[in-house]
Amino acid sequence: MDNRTEQSLEEKINQIADWIVNSKHLVAFTRAGISTESGVPDFRGPDGAWTRRDKGLPPPKMKKDWDEVRPNKGHLALVELQNLGLLKFLISQNVDGLHLISSIKPELIAELHGNSKLMICLSCDKKISHEEDKWDKRYWGAGYRTNPTRDGQPTCPHCEGRIISSVVNFGDPLPDEDYYKSRVHSELADVYLILGSSLVVFPAADLPELARKKGAKTILINVGETPFDNLVAIKIEDKIGDILTRIVERVKTNL
Repeated sequence: MDNRTEQSLEEKINQIADWIVNSKHLVAFTRAGISTESGVPDFRGPDGAWTRRDKGLPPPKMKKDWDEVRPNKGHLALVELQNLGLLKFLISQNVDGLHLISSIKPELIAELHGNSKLMICLSCDKKISHEEDKWDKRYWGAGYRTNPTRDGQPTCPHCEGRIISSVVNFGDPLPDEDYYKSRVHSELADVYLILGSSLVVFPAADLPELARKKGAKTILINVGETPFDNLVAIKIEDKIGDILTRIVERVKTNL
């Protein structure tokens, strides 16, 4: 049976919930689509940043100030799966920090593209909050890897090494430890949730295929086509928050 064409939405939700309940190593992989319901623009959706750029249009405007952005139902559903002991690891390409704000445990997440709310030390690799780093962006700038250093700029409170924004820009290397953990957990996964990703940004986009080749049941919840649509076990095009909430409710019923 081709799950994408033969199953109703309710049947898909029931199937996914059953797989999660019986999973040994559930992994989630998230991209911008999970944060759009919080008011964060995506990149390759119909009105995404890169879509508009390719049309010669300016970037989409934020619907609210960054200080007002909060985790949505999708983020909180993943926290529930974590607290139930079912979600073993979360891989995210998002830099908005909403997963950690939502109470995902730091040891259970790899933020492959960094976190706009954290700096990182180039010497000891420690991630540092803005409360710790004393970095005033109004004076020191964004602090990207490619920015020149300036006399007197704050250093790592742990080893006094150079600190930079943890956000990974085009051309920057992915954080080694986060990428290594992501590969390990992708290989271990028996159920793999892909949420809000167009799956075209590499090398991160290789991870779901790695999981699939290792035998994981892959589920894609995303609005819009992806190169992975015909490979996943189940594809759902709908709001991630609504679908994940329904899945988690069914999981709790089946436990």
